[in-house]
Amino acid sequence: MEYVYAALLLHSAGKTVNEEGIKKVVEAAGVAPDEVRIKALVAALEGVDIAKVLSQAAAMPVAAAAAAPAAAPAAAKAEAKEEKEEKKEEAEESGVEGLGALFG
Repeated sequence: MEYVYAALLLHSAGKTVNEEGIKKVVEAAGVAPDEVRIKALVAALEGVDIAKVLSQAAAMPVAAAAAAPAAAPAAAKAEAKEEKEEKKEEAEESGVEGLGALFG
């Protein structure tokens, strides 16, 4: 994950995302760089427009965040209904036990 962060940091600073840059950022963070991971990341990012990917990714959480508040009240209502049903069942059970003591 630190390698991806290093690549994003380089991109946001306007620097070229390459092996040497990622290695320097990771070393500056106090992490021992793994050459294989760095090479794999640079190879995976080759030909990728990072700015475009970030702009598309930024739009997705907004849509998910807009849907989450709508789902939250429905979930809360369902939980409250289940709790009421459980309390009602418990009350009925305790009432039955009380009647058994009167006749038995």
